[in-house]
Amino acid sequence: MWVIINDKNMIKTVFKLKLDCLIFAANIPLMNNLQTLKTIMRSTPLSVVMISSLMKAGAEGIIKVLGLGTVDFINKIREGIGYIDTISNEIINRDYAATVDLKTTKQYIDNNQLYLPKKISPLTSSHKLVAIGTSTGGPKALQQVITKLPADLPCGVVIVQHMPPGFTKSLAERLNQLSAVTVKEAENGDYIKPAHVYIAPGDYHMLVRREALGEVISLNQNPPIGNHRPSVNALFESVVPFGKSLVAVILTGMGNDGAEGMQHIKRANGYIIAEDKSTSVVYGMPKAVVDLGIADEVLPVDRIASAIVNAVKRN
Repeated sequence: MWVIINDKNMIKTVFKLKLDCLIFAANIPLMNNLQTLKTIMRSTPLSVVMISSLMKAGAEGIIKVLGLGTVDFINKIREGIGYIDTISNEIINRDYAATVDLKTTKQYIDNNQLYLPKKISPLTSSHKLVAIGTSTGGPKALQQVITKLPADLPCGVVIVQHMPPGFTKSLAERLNQLSAVTVKEAENGDYIKPAHVYIAPGDYHMLVRREALGEVISLNQNPPIGNHRPSVNALFESVVPFGKSLVAVILTGMGNDGAEGMQHIKRANGYIIAEDKSTSVVYGMPKAVVDLGIADEVLPVDRIASAIVNAVKRN
């Protein structure tokens, strides 16, 4: 069943229905719908797929909706029922993926709660790196991981989240507001700094290369890899030279992007953490890594931040 949320009167209707998934169709701006969705998620947690126009002005609202428990979104560029018909297969596919694990929606983070973890002692080495790959359900998972990293994390973090242009900047800004570390959308030529998190911009592959002055981010628009740009595999392949100084993390997502890169990371003695099925919205990308038998730790999402910190201290 599809329910269009555009009025607070719809809340009563949603409460009466036993839904597996709610298709949240919203016009930009979304801010008036946030309280409605928050009320629904607190009283009747369920998986939500949002359909909305891809407009830069509304990206921040979309990120907030994703943070409230929405597990995916569909870009509706044009208006009208006719266009909805043309994306019916995408709606069905996203709806199925969203219902794979309903209980994860009960663990969404309240936007009014800010977690600031205790600091850790910095390491003497500055040539360590954390690389994270994720897709469907990623914004919510990243919010649970990045907001728990300490302000004096002694290395940088690079992230590929499958997302179209216009959303990654708002995702970075949102995480930056909630986190003790600094989070930004990556720019070509950025030097990676400790306690800084860099998210690959939509439609750009992100690579890391070493230079005399440090590690530098390189962006390109080479052809998609496995239909993905940015590609997790592209990022992971580029960080293999970090060897045992690398902590690589694979979070919730559809498909197997990142699995091939993880094999090369393992051969280089990098440390691998995969999200457990129990908290993955879609247990695809983590499963591909776990099935290869190369994960050093398989953990629920709420334990991954501490595992990252511990691995960085150890390696």
